[in-house]
Amino acid sequence: MVTGPRLPRRRLPAPGSILPPLIAAAAALALCLSAMQPGVAFWDTAEFQAVPPILGTAHPTGYPTYVILGWLANFLLTPFGDPAFRMNLFAGISVAAAAALTAVLLARLTGQALVGAAAGIGLGASPLVWRLGTHAEPHALHLAFVALLLLLLAGWELARREGSPRADRWLIGAAAAFGLSAGNHSLTLLLAPPIAAYVLAVQPSILRRPRLIGACLAALVGVLVVVYLELPIRAGILRAPLVYGRPDTWEGFWYIALAQQFQGALSNPLDELSRKIADLAALAYQQLGVLTLLVPAAFIVTLSRFPRFALLTGLAAVVTWLFSASYANADISRYYVGPLLMAWIWLGILGATAADILGAAASAAVPAAGRVVAAVLAALIVLPTAVAVPARHAQVDLSGDRGAAIWLDAALDRIAHNAVVISWWSYSTPLWYAQFVEGRRTDMFVVDDRTRLDLDMGEATDVIATYLGQRPVFLIRANSYDLGLVTDKYVVRAGTGPAAEVYEVIAPVIRGS
Repeated sequence: MVTGPRLPRRRLPAPGSILPPLIAAAAALALCLSAMQPGVAFWDTAEFQAVPPILGTAHPTGYPTYVILGWLANFLLTPFGDPAFRMNLFAGISVAAAAALTAVLLARLTGQALVGAAAGIGLGASPLVWRLGTHAEPHALHLAFVALLLLLLAGWELARREGSPRADRWLIGAAAAFGLSAGNHSLTLLLAPPIAAYVLAVQPSILRRPRLIGACLAALVGVLVVVYLELPIRAGILRAPLVYGRPDTWEGFWYIALAQQFQGALSNPLDELSRKIADLAALAYQQLGVLTLLVPAAFIVTLSRFPRFALLTGLAAVVTWLFSASYANADISRYYVGPLLMAWIWLGILGATAADILGAAASAAVPAAGRVVAAVLAALIVLPTAVAVPARHAQVDLSGDRGAAIWLDAALDRIAHNAVVISWWSYSTPLWYAQFVEGRRTDMFVVDDRTRLDLDMGEATDVIATYLGQRPVFLIRANSYDLGLVTDKYVVRAGTGPAAEVYEVIAPVIRGS
């Protein structure tokens, strides 16, 4: 049999040297370390410092992926400080991973590894991302997962274009990553429509491939089910010491997993569009500085060079923006980490395109000049960010923040042995950290507002009535109104110094006839 010449096997574009992504990761991690909180904090941060080391369950949506990976990180990072600092460090590592993945993605798309590294460094030095990398925070891990998803999806398209027989593995891997990401933060669900549109644009015939669709669904759902089993298992069978709600029951599980506590906080996404656009422009300028002016051009270049990838990232950015701008709950600026990542990717593609054009022209006169041009453009991408670093550091710096640790020591000294502490979220979380992670003051019973709800204990005054005279009772209230509801019925004595807001309940108020 006569055969033609054997053609060389085509491969995916090389991602470039491993050094540029490592540089991006190292720079991002160094920035996070320079501003990292040294230990325990208040509010949700303390919860995310306390729950992973003991493999408990967090507030809705439970964040099981964060808890599981945080537990592993706490174990692997044992030489580096106490558990609170390790969870802060985990956030910094997540930001570093996002920077590295951004560099790898841009190197694969454009072949310009230095420009990719510059974009990764810029992402890590953006005030929002930098701040997330300084303290325990699942949004930092969400950023890393979004970067991984984009890399896997782009890798699938590139592999198909190159005719790789293993191309579908990239898509199945993306489905598994989506499941992990959704188990970390429900913001991932907003990416489902853009990903579906992208997949159909890359391979319209995929609807006629039920085995591939089934494999992707199995990977996604299987991973999501496995991580979410952490909630009922740790709450019920294995009895973790710190559990939010009752996820060991059917109703309680869905209450946590579906974040029913926060439903109703979303307004019409299409209302007040002019205000939302203005707010977005202001936020973009805070994060990107003068580079904000280049973002529209960067997206147009991305659309020209990689139309399907532009469809994916453009839709994802718009959907996330409309949701975040219409959702009222705590610090919503964190929800913009995905669109910010996509803006940096577009800027990287713009820089890489300029490097290709200018480098080709320069190489015609001077061989190897293209590398110099790429290095110069990478430096120009980083320059505005580098100039802004000192001012941004002052904004995000938590390295000297020991307020929670000082308060915690003072509060534990003030609270009597075997006391019942009627607290609220911001102060309950560090108290739980001290109890369940550090093993301090396991004698006290911290009754958070959530505890009262889960155990049907009534109002704060009802808890006082139950325990006063049997155990010492201490009180921490959110505001003067809440405190007034108690002092109307009970005599209390304020603390002093850092623990001034820790009140001791003395006796019922005796009113004259």
